[in-house]
Formats: sequence, C-alpha cells, structure tokens
Amino acid sequence: MMNNAVGSNLTIYPISEGAVSIEFGNIIDEGISQQINRFNLLLSEKSFAGMYQTVPAYTSLTIFYHPAVTIKSGLPGNYCFDKVCNYLRQLNSEVSPASTIPEGELVYIPVYYGGKTGPDLDFVATYHQITTEEVIRLHSSAVYKVYMMGFIPGFAYLGGLNDLLETPRKTTPVKVPAGSVGIAGKQTGVYPLAVPGGWQIIGQSPVELFNAAKEQPALLKAGDRVKFEAISLNDFENYRRR
Repeated sequence: MMNNAVGSNLTIYPISEGAVSIEFGNIIDEGISQQINRFNLLLSEKSFAGMYQTVPAYTSLTIFYHPAVTIKSGLPGNYCFDKVCNYLRQLNSEVSPASTIPEGELVYIPVYYGGKTGPDLDFVATYHQITTEEVIRLHSSAVYKVYMMGFIPGFAYLGGLNDLLETPRKTTPVKVPAGSVGIAGKQTGVYPLAVPGGWQIIGQSPVELFNAAKEQPALLKAGDRVKFEAISLNDFENYRRR
C-alpha cells in the first residue's frame, strides 16, 4: 500500500522503512502552512511509539520513527506503514481548524545591499524595471516566514516575498559567500555557508546563521519570522569585526 488518503485533501506516502510524509497540498500557501503547523503541534503532543522527529516543509510534513519500536506497538495494522497511517488518520480527525498556532519568534537580520556583496542587485532592478533603492525597500519592508529548513545546514526557505521581486534563478550556479542574501522565484533566503548557489544575490548579512559548535547551531527554525534591516557598508564592516 503505497498511497493513502487522509481526510479529503491529505495523502500519506512512505519515504523509507522508518519515515512517511503527509502531503497537504501542492502550492506555497499560508493556509496550507497553518494546516501543517496544527497537525505537527498535535502530533508532538500525541506522538506514537517509536516516533522521534518531524520535519515540516512547504506543503508536507515528514515523520521519522524507529520501525523496531513501532511494529511492536499496539497500533492497528500488520506493518509499520499501516500502523503509522492508521494512527495519523485518527489523529487528523482530532485537528481543530480553530486551534491557535503559537506565533514564531521574530528575528531581525541586518543586510548590506548591493556593492560587491550584492552583485545581482542591479540585475533584479533591471529585470523588474525599478530602481535598486526600490528593490531594497520592497525586500526589507516585508516580514517573512520560515517555511522549511534544508539544502544545507541552517538554510531557511523564506516565504512572503513581494510579488514585484519574483525573479528567476541563475542558469548556472556560482559560489557565494556565507551570509549572502538571495532571491529565487517567490522565495528569499540567506546562505549560512559558502557554497555554490543559483539564487540572485542582492546583499550580504554579517550575522552568523549556522555554527555547529553551538548548542543550537542554526539561528533560524521552521515557523520563525524574519525581518531584514538595511545597513550601511560601515555598519556591515563594524559588525563583522565585532
């Protein structure tokens, strides 16, 4: 059994022997994000035997569990996948559309836009036939939501980009330094590490977004809100020196 409907708009499918994913939709949407958050919150309060981690994404929630533990549980079903699906079906009936989701932490991230740290700022402005100042204003005036973490450690996919800044990715990825702020389609984000990337780089933040030595390595987590603050080159350099 590889595909099981849950409710009228959910689908559960196996990822591996010890993981399943629930599909809540197929578009980036705040309403879908709220559904995922409500289900994830209830699941964290009522986990099943063997479950140890959940990973929310734009339109899905992936659930990891220890098969050896889950198979021995009293959940109905002959196999782990059956047991997990049956449990998730039942749990879905308990999710209240009116339940309150705690608002994520608001994190301010300073950014120096343009110059050598934002080599694609002019391209984004030209592509949309607006000034670079307008790009900066539009990008730094929005409050973004961390929909999911991935790609590399500490990388947060941020939704909420103004439609006027929707810009296609580069055709060929290039290496970008840590802290680079980019745009790709309807998304924006900050590269926590120096890696090859295809996003349009419009600035750079001096903030450290990932440090494996810290108790909480990543600055951001799914559900957080992000507000970018435009800073001067002098402030950027002083921040980095500190």
